[in-house]
Amino acid sequence: MVRYADDLVILCTTAQAADDALRQLTNLLADLGLQVNPDKTHIRCLLKGQEGFDFLGFHHRMKESWRWKGRYYLQTWPLNKAMKAIRQKIKTTIGTRDLTFRSPQEVVQRLNPILRGWGNYFRKGNSSRKLDQIDNYVIQQLQLYLSKKHHLSGRNRWRWPRTWIYKELRVYCLCGTTKWHTSVNAHG
Repeated sequence: MVRYADDLVILCTTAQAADDALRQLTNLLADLGLQVNPDKTHIRCLLKGQEGFDFLGFHHRMKESWRWKGRYYLQTWPLNKAMKAIRQKIKTTIGTRDLTFRSPQEVVQRLNPILRGWGNYFRKGNSSRKLDQIDNYVIQQLQLYLSKKHHLSGRNRWRWPRTWIYKELRVYCLCGTTKWHTSVNAHG
């Protein structure tokens, strides 16, 4: 028997329709022996970017088109909480002291699956700026790791530039993997 349900978004065109939908959902769930959590249930107005909402690790908000003024489109990007979590995971993967005795290739072998998995989930929508921020963080952390490994101070960007890290170490690059539009193939 189901005891609870999570993660539901209902989009309506008016505030009245949203209130009606919430009331119908509450009644439907009550018939199933479930209830809506009032602390986590919100009605938001997305009109002209007034408010946004967080759902499944993404923030959703209507943004005005830079090309066509007056037209708004729903945009999504990773939450700050998700950004903080991946930075922490990168730092613990690269920055642990025992890794300075390992080869850079071993460190990258540990790091790439983490980047690939996070990137595959968060590359949807309008995430390119956030993915670029993570790429920059990875480069900084690897430069610090390589400096520490070679007993140098600072990042030494000139010694280990971005292109060298991507080409020689083969670090997975998140930038350029964003999928703007996804469609469902009806035939398979």
